[in-house]
Amino acid sequence: MITTTITRRITRRRLAAGVCGLLAAMAMALSPTPASAGEPTAPAAPKVELTLDVSGSMRARDIDGQSRMAAAKQAFNEVLDAVPKDVQLGIRTLGATYPGDDRKVGCTDTKLLYPVGPLDRTEAKTAVATLVPTGWTPIGPALQAAAQDLKGGDGQRRIVLITDGEDTCQPLDPCQVARDIAAQGIHLTVDTLGLLPDAKTRRQLSCIAEATGGTYTSVQHTTQLRDRVHQLVDRTARRTATPVATQGAAQCATAPVLKPGLYSDREKFAEHRWYRVDVKPGQELRAAVSVGADRAVDNDYGVLLRASTMHGREIVRGAEAGDGRTDVISTGLRYAKARAGSSDGTPETVCLQVSNSFSAAPSVKTEPGLPVELAVDVVDGPHDASDVASFGLGRGWWLLGALALAGLLGGLVWGWISRWRITVWRTN
Repeated sequence: MITTTITRRITRRRLAAGVCGLLAAMAMALSPTPASAGEPTAPAAPKVELTLDVSGSMRARDIDGQSRMAAAKQAFNEVLDAVPKDVQLGIRTLGATYPGDDRKVGCTDTKLLYPVGPLDRTEAKTAVATLVPTGWTPIGPALQAAAQDLKGGDGQRRIVLITDGEDTCQPLDPCQVARDIAAQGIHLTVDTLGLLPDAKTRRQLSCIAEATGGTYTSVQHTTQLRDRVHQLVDRTARRTATPVATQGAAQCATAPVLKPGLYSDREKFAEHRWYRVDVKPGQELRAAVSVGADRAVDNDYGVLLRASTMHGREIVRGAEAGDGRTDVISTGLRYAKARAGSSDGTPETVCLQVSNSFSAAPSVKTEPGLPVELAVDVVDGPHDASDVASFGLGRGWWLLGALALAGLLGGLVWGWISRWRITVWRTN
């Protein structure tokens, strides 16, 4: 009996070792081999500028029993303690120095309190501690100045605007300022936070954020302010692809030639813009486009991405329609070019047409155009151009086969183990 028990234990261990070895071998076979790469280049440092309203209304004591200014200072101090070390941070104020009634002077009252750069926490906190609610609310001029503060480099850039009221320096519309910033193609995002905002303030801050692809948040408590600012700063530190600014043409013959990458542009209502991509025999073009509604538009709209030859023959198209339930509409397409003969490897120039059917009321400004983001990739195509990426799997069909084989082998091994256990049980 003892001998039988020992034999069973040894057999079980051998089986377990065999199964583990099989699974390990399968995992090694399915794991991709790391590709050799050149010497990595240091990524550009992300930049954030906190833009704080220090106007007279910040004296109001309605946030957790303290003034709005005190709540902002407390939140700033806690955020500054947690800023990632690779983030370059600056602080700009608006309405912090001029207490008078001269509107012309008050509407230029914006100051760079702490320059954008590596953070000295003690120095930044000391600068914030000196702030006293004072003057006007020149949001438009402050945004213009903040955009200048963040110029240079190709890293992530973000303005975090914190205010308790709407701009008091019209006719310079801060929403239009935000659109102008977006139209510059510098990929700067403006996120807005409203401290106990009224309806007008909410509309204005939402418009500013939407114009640059940012977010708007209504703040009622100090912890909300702290957590949201910290979240935005931390988000800026994450490495993301930065689109390259380009400008489409009115016809394919004069359109820019795009390499694989991410691009941004601006397109007016119901406009057509053209771009060109070279596709070699045996390659597949993959393209996608997104158009954002950064202002009030009519409910029914659509976007078209069309690929054609230089002579105007349509190859393939992608289209999508919307009805006002989203601020962004996207579509895409794929085109696999057949492999050439033994010698002809001349690339084909494919024309990409981006069109939209947005419309708006006459009072809505059409300049600058709607934000467009275009992603272009050219990869090795399937062996047969008529085989659309091997039934949608691209060149990854082998992975599906390997997984199917792994499942089959795993099932056979498990079935064998189950039968062996039943046989041993009946024997004993």
